[in-house]
Amino acid sequence: MTTDRRPDPVTRVLTFLTERAVSLHAAAVLRIGYGLLYLAFLLREFTHREEIWGPGSPWTPDLARELLGQTGEFSLLTLSDSGAWFEACYALAVLTSALFALGWHTRAVSVLFAVVVTSFDGRAVFMTDGGDNLIVLMALYLTLTACGRHWSLDARRARLRRGETRPGALSGWRQQAALVRSRLAALVHNCGMFVIAAQVCVLYGSAGLYKVQGGLWRDGTALHYVLHLDLFRPWPALSQLADDHSLILAVSAYLTVLVQVAFPFALFSRLKYVTLALLLSMHAGIAVLLGLPVFSGAMIIADAVFLPDHLLLRLARAARLLRRRAATASSPFVPLPAQPTSGAPDIRPLRDSR
Repeated sequence: MTTDRRPDPVTRVLTFLTERAVSLHAAAVLRIGYGLLYLAFLLREFTHREEIWGPGSPWTPDLARELLGQTGEFSLLTLSDSGAWFEACYALAVLTSALFALGWHTRAVSVLFAVVVTSFDGRAVFMTDGGDNLIVLMALYLTLTACGRHWSLDARRARLRRGETRPGALSGWRQQAALVRSRLAALVHNCGMFVIAAQVCVLYGSAGLYKVQGGLWRDGTALHYVLHLDLFRPWPALSQLADDHSLILAVSAYLTVLVQVAFPFALFSRLKYVTLALLLSMHAGIAVLLGLPVFSGAMIIADAVFLPDHLLLRLARAARLLRRRAATASSPFVPLPAQPTSGAPDIRPLRDSR
């Protein structure tokens, strides 16, 4: 009589972590999102780059080096006080962000992107906010992931190579080396994605618990006072309009605390999509009403780690279908030619050749 012996929990966990890389499309969304977000941030601050990170900034390179020496951090921008070196670093940051979003040699570029982000963050640390800190963390975590497997130039190059490679081209020790490499890559990727998910859960959970301790959040007036801070009033008329609806502000304050505290627990049920939708609305409101688009964008992109691949693929197919329909609807046509006097009329429209 034989009995089926199931693998022990440790073996099952290791098998799950090494057999297949999970959430590859979500990792691609994180790569594209943070690459484009940081690129937009650098282009937006291009005219103010000297005041923020340049050698003539009020926070001088010497002060930055002193602080970085105390914290043990590193910044490319403090290696030289030359203006030419600063401009070269800025150009490198713009180029790296674009290549990272495109997924060109992602493994190497992801490391360079992390170096660039941490360098600019460390150079002007007193001008950063929670969004900048989150981007730094995500840039470091994404170096561990296979975020270039899909929706990237690397993926396109890999498809072309697969078409050119003959079956059975690898044999012997090369096959074993390829298997070990794929297992190790899957393990590192999965651990990186789990760390990202855990980081977002800790962020939301701690933010919600911290709000619970505040009296303004308990009595529902926190948003009222935030809307009256001059630092967070990019649109004073819009802030005043929102402040006129005190009941909606109170409900929003309570709902914000509830969703943030419940978010880590809702991930194990279908309520995950409800909480993600509420958080998306909350961050959109923060971006518009409080003037914090980088923070809101960083949080919205981080939330994508919890979206399953099949949902992202569905959304991608829907986007392609809409794009094709829009292209078809906007295609120009020339007028019909005159009907021939004899024979069957040709009623097919001619596409404009211009």
